[in-house]
Amino acid sequence: MKNTIFEIIKYTYYLSLIALIILYLFPGSLIGFLLYGDIGKQPNLISNPIGTSINHLIFFFYLGILGFIIHVKYKKIIYSFPFLICVSILFELLHLIIPNRAFELNDLFANSVGVLSAFFILIFIKKLKN
Repeated sequence: MKNTIFEIIKYTYYLSLIALIILYLFPGSLIGFLLYGDIGKQPNLISNPIGTSINHLIFFFYLGILGFIIHVKYKKIIYSFPFLICVSILFELLHLIIPNRAFELNDLFANSVGVLSAFFILIFIKKLKN
Protein backbone atom coordinates (compact mmCIF):
# COMPACT_ATOMS: atom_id res chain seq x y z
CA MET A 1 0.00 0.00 0.00
CA LYS A 2 2.83 2.39 0.90
CA ASN A 3 4.54 1.82 -2.46
CA THR A 4 1.27 2.46 -4.30
CA ILE A 5 0.84 5.83 -2.58
CA PHE A 6 4.45 6.69 -3.36
CA GLU A 7 3.93 5.76 -7.03
CA ILE A 8 0.83 7.98 -7.18
CA ILE A 9 2.80 10.89 -5.68
CA LYS A 10 5.66 10.30 -8.12
CA TYR A 11 3.41 10.27 -11.20
CA THR A 12 1.45 13.28 -9.91
CA TYR A 13 4.77 15.15 -9.58
CA TYR A 14 5.87 14.29 -13.12
CA LEU A 15 2.45 15.14 -14.61
CA SER A 16 2.52 18.42 -12.68
CA LEU A 17 5.93 19.23 -14.17
CA ILE A 18 4.52 18.59 -17.64
CA ALA A 19 1.56 20.85 -16.84
CA LEU A 20 3.99 23.52 -15.61
CA ILE A 21 5.94 23.37 -18.85
CA ILE A 22 2.78 23.71 -20.92
CA LEU A 23 1.38 26.56 -18.80
CA TYR A 24 4.66 28.49 -18.71
CA LEU A 25 5.59 28.11 -22.37
CA PHE A 26 2.14 28.77 -23.84
CA PRO A 27 2.13 32.21 -25.50
CA GLY A 28 -0.41 33.81 -23.19
CA SER A 29 -2.54 32.51 -20.37
CA LEU A 30 -3.79 29.03 -21.23
CA ILE A 31 -5.94 28.96 -18.10
CA GLY A 32 -7.30 32.41 -18.94
CA PHE A 33 -8.14 31.15 -22.42
CA LEU A 34 -9.89 28.04 -21.07
CA LEU A 35 -11.83 29.90 -18.35
CA TYR A 36 -12.51 33.28 -19.98
CA GLY A 37 -11.74 32.81 -23.69
CA ASP A 38 -8.99 35.45 -23.32
CA ILE A 39 -5.27 34.59 -23.44
CA GLY A 40 -4.50 37.98 -21.90
CA LYS A 41 -6.46 37.40 -18.69
CA GLN A 42 -4.83 35.63 -15.76
CA PRO A 43 -7.11 33.97 -13.20
CA ASN A 44 -6.58 35.11 -9.62
CA LEU A 45 -7.06 32.13 -7.29
CA ILE A 46 -7.02 34.19 -4.11
CA SER A 47 -7.67 37.92 -3.81
CA ASN A 48 -4.45 39.43 -2.48
CA PRO A 49 -2.17 42.45 -2.83
CA ILE A 50 0.39 40.68 -5.05
CA GLY A 51 -2.17 39.66 -7.69
CA THR A 52 -1.69 36.51 -9.72
CA SER A 53 1.77 35.87 -8.27
CA ILE A 54 0.00 33.94 -5.51
CA ASN A 55 -0.84 31.33 -8.19
CA HIS A 56 2.89 30.87 -8.74
CA LEU A 57 3.61 30.53 -5.03
CA ILE A 58 0.87 27.92 -4.58
CA PHE A 59 1.92 25.84 -7.59
CA PHE A 60 5.64 25.87 -6.74
CA PHE A 61 4.86 25.05 -3.10
CA TYR A 62 2.78 22.11 -4.32
CA LEU A 63 5.58 20.99 -6.67
CA GLY A 64 8.13 21.41 -3.91
CA ILE A 65 6.16 19.25 -1.49
CA LEU A 66 5.72 16.48 -4.08
CA GLY A 67 9.34 16.66 -5.24
CA PHE A 68 10.74 16.60 -1.74
CA ILE A 69 8.51 13.69 -0.68
CA ILE A 70 9.86 11.70 -3.61
CA HIS A 71 13.45 12.56 -2.83
CA VAL A 72 13.11 11.96 0.94
CA LYS A 73 12.39 8.30 0.16
CA TYR A 74 15.77 8.10 -1.58
CA LYS A 75 17.42 10.30 1.09
CA LYS A 76 18.37 12.86 -1.59
CA ILE A 77 16.05 15.77 -0.76
CA ILE A 78 18.67 18.31 -1.76
CA TYR A 79 18.50 17.22 -5.45
CA SER A 80 14.93 18.40 -5.89
CA PHE A 81 15.60 21.82 -4.35
CA PRO A 82 18.12 23.19 -6.90
CA PHE A 83 16.14 21.66 -9.76
CA LEU A 84 12.92 23.45 -8.78
CA ILE A 85 14.71 26.74 -8.08
CA CYS A 86 16.41 26.59 -11.50
CA VAL A 87 13.13 25.70 -13.21
CA SER A 88 11.37 28.60 -11.51
CA ILE A 89 14.06 31.06 -12.64
CA LEU A 90 14.46 29.67 -16.15
CA PHE A 91 10.74 29.57 -16.91
CA GLU A 92 10.19 33.09 -15.66
CA LEU A 93 13.13 34.34 -17.75
CA LEU A 94 11.66 32.62 -20.80
CA HIS A 95 8.70 34.99 -20.46
CA LEU A 96 11.04 37.67 -21.81
CA ILE A 97 10.94 36.01 -25.25
CA ILE A 98 7.55 34.21 -25.31
CA PRO A 99 4.85 36.27 -27.07
CA ASN A 100 2.01 37.56 -24.87
CA ARG A 101 4.00 36.78 -21.72
CA ALA A 102 5.95 39.14 -19.48
CA PHE A 103 8.76 38.62 -17.01
CA GLU A 104 7.59 39.66 -13.55
CA LEU A 105 9.89 39.92 -10.58
CA ASN A 106 6.93 39.25 -8.25
CA ASP A 107 6.30 35.93 -10.01
CA LEU A 108 9.96 34.95 -9.75
CA PHE A 109 9.93 35.83 -6.05
CA ALA A 110 6.68 33.88 -5.52
CA ASN A 111 8.10 30.82 -7.33
CA SER A 112 11.18 30.87 -5.09
CA VAL A 113 9.19 31.43 -1.90
CA GLY A 114 6.94 28.48 -2.80
CA VAL A 115 9.91 26.13 -3.24
CA LEU A 116 11.71 27.45 -0.16
CA SER A 117 8.58 27.15 1.98
CA ALA A 118 8.06 23.53 0.96
CA PHE A 119 11.74 22.78 1.59
CA PHE A 120 11.80 24.28 5.09
CA ILE A 121 8.48 22.74 6.11
CA LEU A 122 9.65 19.28 5.09
CA ILE A 123 13.03 19.75 6.78
CA PHE A 124 11.19 20.82 9.95
CA ILE A 125 8.89 17.77 9.78
CA LYS A 126 11.87 15.49 9.18
CA LYS A 127 13.61 16.91 12.26
CA LEU A 128 10.47 16.40 14.34
CA LYS A 129 10.37 12.75 13.34
CA ASN A 130 14.00 12.25 14.42
